[in-house]
Amino acid sequence: MTAIVLYALLPIIRNTVVGLRGVDAMLVDAARGIGMSRRRSLTRVELPLAWPVILTGIRVATQLAMGIGAVAAYVSGPGLGEQIFSGLARLGGANAVNSALTGTIGVAILALLFDGCFVLLGRLTTPGTGAVRG
Repeated sequence: MTAIVLYALLPIIRNTVVGLRGVDAMLVDAARGIGMSRRRSLTRVELPLAWPVILTGIRVATQLAMGIGAVAAYVSGPGLGEQIFSGLARLGGANAVNSALTGTIGVAILALLFDGCFVLLGRLTTPGTGAVRG
């Protein structure tokens, strides 16, 4: 679990840095010009503008974690791919293909559900992309 979390941090940190660097310097200057502290400028201006890029990093990290979680069963760790690898180990036996397919489809559905939740979160938290437009 620790390895998966550490591996998933790379796209999140990378996209956070890219998102924050992509914020227009004039907007940050304007925030500082109206008296915002560095912290307030970060939380009120920079992070909201960088949020779509940060959320993309979180989505990528989630997909990576799902894939690694499935493969973790191969090295006798707890993982989402236990059914996949038990089915592959019994290949040629009864229900081996069904077990492998069930595990594969289960992991794919779970990954799509997580991705859909993050897309919804992005639409609800990014101005101008929500269901209600004003």
